[in-house]
Amino acid sequence: MPRLVLIVAMCSAALVACSSAPTQPPAVSPPPKLVVFMVVDGLPMRQVLAYRDQLQPDGFRRFLDQGAWFANAHYGQGHTVTAAGHATMLTGAYPQRTAIISNEWRDAKTGEPVYNTGDTAYHYIGHKTDPLAGTSPRNLRAETVGDVLREQDGASKVIAISGKDRGAILPGGHKGVAYMYMSESGEFASSTYYMASHPKWVVDFNAAKPADAFFGKAWAPLLPEAAYARSVPDGQPWQFNGGNGNKLPAVLGDKHDKPGPLFYANILPSPFGDQLTLAFARAAIEGEQLGLDAKPDILSVSLSSHDYINHAFGPESRLSHDHMLQLDLQLQDFFKYLDKTVGAGNYVAVLTADHGFADTPEWAKSQGLDVGRINPTQVMTALNAGLVKKFGAGAGAWATHFSAAGILFNEKQMAAQGIKPEEMYAEAKRLLLPMTGIADVFTLAQLQSGDTVTPYLESMRKAWHPEVAAPLQIVVKPGWLFGSRPSGSSHGTPYAYDTHVPILAWGPQWVGRGEVAQKVEVVDIAPSLAKILRLRVPSQSQGQVLPWPQAAAK
Repeated sequence: MPRLVLIVAMCSAALVACSSAPTQPPAVSPPPKLVVFMVVDGLPMRQVLAYRDQLQPDGFRRFLDQGAWFANAHYGQGHTVTAAGHATMLTGAYPQRTAIISNEWRDAKTGEPVYNTGDTAYHYIGHKTDPLAGTSPRNLRAETVGDVLREQDGASKVIAISGKDRGAILPGGHKGVAYMYMSESGEFASSTYYMASHPKWVVDFNAAKPADAFFGKAWAPLLPEAAYARSVPDGQPWQFNGGNGNKLPAVLGDKHDKPGPLFYANILPSPFGDQLTLAFARAAIEGEQLGLDAKPDILSVSLSSHDYINHAFGPESRLSHDHMLQLDLQLQDFFKYLDKTVGAGNYVAVLTADHGFADTPEWAKSQGLDVGRINPTQVMTALNAGLVKKFGAGAGAWATHFSAAGILFNEKQMAAQGIKPEEMYAEAKRLLLPMTGIADVFTLAQLQSGDTVTPYLESMRKAWHPEVAAPLQIVVKPGWLFGSRPSGSSHGTPYAYDTHVPILAWGPQWVGRGEVAQKVEVVDIAPSLAKILRLRVPSQSQGQVLPWPQAAAK
């Protein structure tokens, strides 16, 4: 069975023939009435191209055939995860400035858990709020395009929606309004950071219980079996077999008497999670009258289901392949809705992803690749045993926690015993490098240096915030994953399969039309949208205006 990367190579060879000739946008275009910013969580660019021949005429192909798209768009930071990506998109800043270094990490001084959008000062409206639940953008140390827009004109609206709290809160910024899916109830809710109570349109949407409509509904393949020959069949031993199972068709709620928390949670790892999110986005457009007056608005919609599916089954799976086709159909319907409601000439749409994905190690290994899984507990045990041999035993362990892409140490114990931190970090690096699956380890001194030659050091430096991140950063070998669960796949590395994501845009009067081969980065989206909206660039932005086909919109 051919690997997905080989399919992509064949598809890529035909792109010149498939793509329309580039056309530049007009020299001067007034700002759009609405920016529709879309994120497909966990979507590598290779999947967009691999299934191009099976896409609907006006879903992803609206971008590929009628819009501007960048064939070589990447993240610049080396720790590629959901929160870090969502914080980068509309700030134009790497984690070294946003301070959102991962989904969760440990406080560098106390070792206590930190969640990227956690803030115990606020709670969900009408729903239980766990201590580490995402409720505000407090930890985001950068402003977004929406923040700048709202600063310029408070009448403009910024609404952010996602199946995940971080997928809504981080693109929504400090001055927008975020709504996230509540997996125990099937409803969408905001938090008291944004408002005291929901507006009527949200109350009405939830009262209709739209999630319940998916109870007993089957996720069945869209195409005949032969159409999925390029993908790995269902039911493989490395494909997660919980939730809705690992074979299609899959019936949601099959083992439940009625809708309940488990059913609502299982909507997300299915095409119906995105369908529900897009339904809420429609309600937001109508309820907030987005794009219907002279004041530009921003609607951010982060679709979470693909990430859950790739984690469970791998991007090489038929389940992931079919989900792409299901999502493509949903995007086509959503664009038709936008054309009718907002007007095709009144909005610009941009689609990207927060990270890519590695193939499932067990599948990749069956194709002869040197890949595998690294057990973090075993790594920490072996590391501490080696540190004790070098520095002697202390009252506690020398290496205390994994934190994002790095390791924290017992700094107080080191100081009490007169051990210089740089000596501890250097010894830890020496011990870690020979371990299976470890490609390189960067010490605090390297991260603070001006070295731009060592492979992956600069990308890990961009992922490292001096007040938040651990002093030792680890890079795994290609195809290797940290984790002990023997199923599914993940992401988080500086390699192309994790950094290469789509940047697709539509709205010819602002972005032009055609393929751009030049390498660009996700940090370039924020200054580009700021220019389209006639705004100043967000203050922490590190990106450049995207090179739209032939010329940038002025």
